[in-house]
Amino acid sequence: MRSPVVFIASIAAASLICNPAFAQAQPPGGGGNFGGFRRGGQAPSATNAAPRNDANSQLAHTQLVEKAKKGGIDIYFEGDSIARRWGTSDAAWAQNLTNWNTNFFGWNAADFGWGADLTQNILWRLENGELDGVNPKIIVLLAGVNNVGTQAGNDAKVEDVTKGIKAIVDICQKKAPDATIILTGIFPRNNSGGNTLAVIPTINKINDNLAKFADGKKIRYLNVNDKLADKDGKLFDGMTVDNLHPTPKGYQVWADGLKPIFTELLGPPAKTDHAPPPSADPSASPRSGAPPAGR
Repeated sequence: MRSPVVFIASIAAASLICNPAFAQAQPPGGGGNFGGFRRGGQAPSATNAAPRNDANSQLAHTQLVEKAKKGGIDIYFEGDSIARRWGTSDAAWAQNLTNWNTNFFGWNAADFGWGADLTQNILWRLENGELDGVNPKIIVLLAGVNNVGTQAGNDAKVEDVTKGIKAIVDICQKKAPDATIILTGIFPRNNSGGNTLAVIPTINKINDNLAKFADGKKIRYLNVNDKLADKDGKLFDGMTVDNLHPTPKGYQVWADGLKPIFTELLGPPAKTDHAPPPSADPSASPRSGAPPAGR
């Protein structure tokens, strides 16, 4: 039997992880052991695989492992909530799914993103079954914005997030050696208050590093930020719902960058699709249009 202290701490953790502000991105130094952050202030390396300990994320992980076992996946999307909201069956993001189907039906694409994940959490999911035996032909990766957070980062943060994303690339290559990885540059993030463009220099420096990983063959680098935002990083009107997560218009920008690569590698989409059906946030109510806890 768990002690009262542990039980109360578990409730507090579950409450925080479902808070919308946390789901967007957790800033470094957050208390508790949420998404790989230790209580007390200092975030561990972005390369340290760590599970999300809330029950909803654990259940989602179990479901994604089962989804991976279904097979029929040629294009595997991985990332955080920006990736997840595109190919999910959650009612709140139905327009995003319509955009997903319009662009990708016939290419056997499946979405394995999970909201609020840091690079540490994505690493853990990939190390624990979500890519095992899938053998996709293409992996699309977009990760790191939650590690960036909302505060300008120093060179150490840039290096750490870069290494975290590279660690994800490495495990993808280990688990799916025949896949071509499309490494997508972190999208612009505008803060709602204060210094709107505070993290743009950090994002740009990380993206400059990511571009160097591309070999033009097994690792392709894709950056669509000049179509999402102006030269200073200020998002164009209508691209996001909250200065971070894309609208269907914003997702179309990403799709327009991806589809020529898909066509090059796979040919045109077929008239049928064999990917597993889109998955939903376990906490989402099928009758509610409210955003699910998994974001």
